[in-house]
Amino acid sequence: MKRTRVWLAALIAVFALIVASCADEDGGGETAATGPTAETAATGATGETGFPAFTTLEDGVLSVGSCLDYVPFEWVEGDDKMGFDVDLTEAIAERLGLTVEWVRSDFVGIFVQVAGGSFDMVAAASTITDDREEKVDFSDSYYNSLQSLTVNTEQTPDITSTDQLGEGDVVNVQKGSTGEIWATENLVPQGVELKAFTSSTDSFRDLEAGNAVGVLNDYDASVGIVSDLPSLEVVQQIDTDEHYGFAFSPSNPELREAWNLALAQVIADGTYEEIYYACRKPNGTPCFSPGSLPAEFAPTA
Repeated sequence: MKRTRVWLAALIAVFALIVASCADEDGGGETAATGPTAETAATGATGETGFPAFTTLEDGVLSVGSCLDYVPFEWVEGDDKMGFDVDLTEAIAERLGLTVEWVRSDFVGIFVQVAGGSFDMVAAASTITDDREEKVDFSDSYYNSLQSLTVNTEQTPDITSTDQLGEGDVVNVQKGSTGEIWATENLVPQGVELKAFTSSTDSFRDLEAGNAVGVLNDYDASVGIVSDLPSLEVVQQIDTDEHYGFAFSPSNPELREAWNLALAQVIADGTYEEIYYACRKPNGTPCFSPGSLPAEFAPTA
């Protein structure tokens, strides 16, 4: 796919104003993930004064692949996209003069899709790993994550740690997640059987139904999901030194560079902090605990 660049700053500024005047007021729509074709692939050039020139698949639009079912990071409420990843993505895209179009996609295969040009970027609470970096280029880290164990307290009230799991126990994970990787490396050798789900939420529903002993999943997302499932409880935090990043195609380093600069801006001027503490789960409770903002994401400006 051919991409055309606009290098002159004055032309970039004029083009950005034109794009802004035509942007959707609701911040973009949602489509199903599909690969680019000769008829549909765009060749737009997009830039904004103060940022490096970059391109997106469609002029003035940032198409973002996401599961949109992972509270508190991204979910759909009515016609609205909600969550920390959603609000942060919208704020950064605005700095770059872009309107966001959300593209729903299963987590399995999402990195192959962005690398192949199905969308410009992935925002899906994605941990930066060496294996994934063989397919995509990640942005700078924007979130520090823990893994966790969730159990059904009506079925197994005495289990509080993965150390208690063993032969014959079934633990649910999300396909392609770092939780699945950790469980494979640490629980399978103990005799634990893993059951993988495309949707993380489905893995918790299965636990609620009594079909598993636990769920191994990102901590904050687990807390958000079980808030509506009273029989489930997150009983253990597991520090795996994980960091989330936005994922880009290796063929578009200019977009990633501009995104990192805009991300640094929203951290430095306090926009990140504002989004972090304003985030609310579907039940209205805060997404993150008061005072929990890591120092590296605190404002400096």
